[in-house]
Amino acid sequence: MTASPVSLLLATAITVSAAASPRYLMYFDQYHMANLPDKSVTAGVNYVTTAFAPSTVFNWGSSYSFQKPLSEVRAMFDQGTKVCMAIGGWGDTSGFSTASVDDQSRKRFAKNVATALNNQGYDCVDIDWEYPGGNGQDYKQVPNESKKGEISAYPQLMCDIKAAIGDKELSAAIPGKEGDMIAFTAENMAMLNNCTDFFNVMTYDLMNRRDTTTNHHSSVKGSTNTIDTYIKRGMDPAKMNLGIPFYAKFFETKGECKEPIGCETVLLENADGSDTGKSGAYTFELENADKAEFKKAMQNGKEDDQQGGQWYWDPESRRFWTWDEPKFILQKLDMAAEKKLGGAFAWSLAEDALDWRHFKAMRDGIKKIGRRQC
Repeated sequence: MTASPVSLLLATAITVSAAASPRYLMYFDQYHMANLPDKSVTAGVNYVTTAFAPSTVFNWGSSYSFQKPLSEVRAMFDQGTKVCMAIGGWGDTSGFSTASVDDQSRKRFAKNVATALNNQGYDCVDIDWEYPGGNGQDYKQVPNESKKGEISAYPQLMCDIKAAIGDKELSAAIPGKEGDMIAFTAENMAMLNNCTDFFNVMTYDLMNRRDTTTNHHSSVKGSTNTIDTYIKRGMDPAKMNLGIPFYAKFFETKGECKEPIGCETVLLENADGSDTGKSGAYTFELENADKAEFKKAMQNGKEDDQQGGQWYWDPESRRFWTWDEPKFILQKLDMAAEKKLGGAFAWSLAEDALDWRHFKAMRDGIKKIGRRQC
């Protein structure tokens, strides 16, 4: 059958419209629900992902519900916004490890995830396994050597989940640091591209308590390096969402820190992998605005235009602070557009409640991705 000129024009218009609509995603976590944005702030968001469902739930069942009814979640956003269920999160690996043991355990996990999506009315699911193959919170208790089997099992699990959920979308939150990309090998990439609708690349926490010298935790340069690494390994750029953090981090240094890169830190992690309490994070929320140290850092921050990040070193506490200003969020979204990424996301929805300026910068910057894709 020959298509009419009108139908061809309509098809072209639909294709251009789809290409011009990047994914604009917000995680909505259970820990930050006190001060939520109204629809004047959330306008344009087309995905929201509730976090987190425990991974162990789906080894043997499907009983889970978010702390807020999904009808109320949907009411916070534009009509048609997709609502996804995130499973896992930092420190929650055991359910995924159990699911990955064999074909039967993978398919049981996948079937239970599909049941939960249908029962709760979700449009999509996000697998937040940190991380397949090792380097998770338990890396001292469960060494990477014992998790080697997860490297090949990970893409198989993703494909089993996709097969079980059918038309609903499947995403994955994936590491920003190259050393944590253990399961994201070139050999796994074809299967992951085929079975996963999109990837939320955690281009933040690029400095963490396992580091011994200072660095920006979410700079333009660091984010670019992460994206380039995935592209080199074969990940489809159009399936990648760039991650934006709505929080600042701090790390205590041994001595003076005149530049943001390379200052020696004190011990940030104990031998057993636990936190020494010498590092941490502050969200951009109302309750943090008047905290003296945080306020001091925000008022005295310095721009690092070479790396693309904001920083401050406090001589009294010897704390090195690192965060994004709207200027650098816009630069990162320029980069995302240039590399033809499929969208961007933020962690997390209510963590910018002080004045929503990071949220609004992201809203402005996401439009660039759509224009570049036209």
